Amino acid sequence: MKNSKKIKKVHLVGICGKGMSALAFILKQKGVKISGSDEGFYDPIAGLLKKNGIKFSPFYSPANIPKDSDLIVIGKHTKLIPEENKEVKAAFKSGIKIQSLGEALGELSKKNENTVVAGSFGKSTMTSLLAWCLENSKKNPSYFIGAVPFGFKTNAKLGKSKHFIFEGDEYPSANWDSKSKFLHLHPKNLILISAEHDHINVFPTEKAYIQPYKKLISLLPKDGLLVVSKEGENINKVITNAKCKIINYGFDKKSKWYPENIIYGEKTSFDLFRGKSKIINLETSLLGNHNIENIVGVSAFLLEKKLITPKELQKSIKTFKGLSGRIDLKTKKSSVLVYEGFGSSYSKAKSVFDSLKLHFPDKKLITVFEPHTFGWRNKENKKWYKNIFNTSSAVILVPPPEHGAKTHTQLTFSEIIREVKKNNTKVCKTKNEKEVLSILKKIVKKDNLVALISSGSLLGLTASIPKLMEKMFPK
Repeated sequence: MKNSKKIKKVHLVGICGKGMSALAFILKQKGVKISGSDEGFYDPIAGLLKKNGIKFSPFYSPANIPKDSDLIVIGKHTKLIPEENKEVKAAFKSGIKIQSLGEALGELSKKNENTVVAGSFGKSTMTSLLAWCLENSKKNPSYFIGAVPFGFKTNAKLGKSKHFIFEGDEYPSANWDSKSKFLHLHPKNLILISAEHDHINVFPTEKAYIQPYKKLISLLPKDGLLVVSKEGENINKVITNAKCKIINYGFDKKSKWYPENIIYGEKTSFDLFRGKSKIINLETSLLGNHNIENIVGVSAFLLEKKLITPKELQKSIKTFKGLSGRIDLKTKKSSVLVYEGFGSSYSKAKSVFDSLKLHFPDKKLITVFEPHTFGWRNKENKKWYKNIFNTSSAVILVPPPEHGAKTHTQLTFSEIIREVKKNNTKVCKTKNEKEVLSILKKIVKKDNLVALISSGSLLGLTASIPKLMEKMFPK
């Protein structure tokens, strides 16, 4: 961070954002005194901040900003603009230095060897797995993860080695900084999963969406490494001008790195291949083919760079437990399994449903779904609802949030219901947590499977539904 020796106090506006909280943990490790504010927040981030002794105001106010702050970092939320937020307005009038999240991270890491994991989906899992493998092998990396992985004390850490592992986000850095966050990160190496058109409210066309990815590729030096998914959408469009070595991975033998002899189960195993050579057998508790592919991609990077040995990789993959909210089993004491999945886009939600069908083909699936993101609420994306719930025997829909309604052509809740009903027979529209629980009490059977799909709070149902199932169907 610029003049980092002089920066002793930093105030974070929107501190409960996943990226902002990760920045708070890194700054705290540097000995910086942290203050912050947020509202409408929820776990696991809020609890993680409190657990690590970082206090923040549960509302926005100009009075939250310490007058002796050396730096103010403002998050990227539609409400964090001077016209709507008095604290943000006061920040800009204060004369105190202001940075976006991307700028702050770039300053913190500019002397490191930075590896960025980017793509439309899968980047939180792959970043976490990469950091886990390096940590487990005592390589002491720094890392920044935009989610909460199991087994980590925090989702960010300042390590002692030169390696800094970043989850790289294509989203704009702040409401006044339109530069994609990952373009601030000085990448030397990159794992690129996909560039499938997303965030339609910011990138209205596919051409606009892939532009930041092209810029990211152009930042890689000749001695860097680019590891790409062979099946990733738009990959070939964005890597044409890469100056560094390119290695691909995928699910079939056409890729340089791929899995063979997959045995699915509560623990899934497969042989990792590089070309025609078997490298090692790997075992994982993660569900779904997309996670096997994620593991292959991380393995390809680590072994091509010779950062760890195959044996160290094997041990780390076996002990990695995934992330909170990413096909995360929420019931430990019920015969009804409840999984929480991250569903901010069609592809992400579909990967959850495909995984549950693959591992539990005989169980009837009941889905509780919140159309939380702009993507699910956009009229241009009606097609997303055509087959997304094909594997669900019943769909319970909760109301979408209202933030950002003016930034895109938004579907009403009734219109969303109408789209879902076109292709699904059993659809329930609900208003609140109580209604959802009431419906579940009536329809859930002891051999059912429940999926909770959102990228928001889901009305608190990620806590109350598992409790209900453990009470109704104790194991």
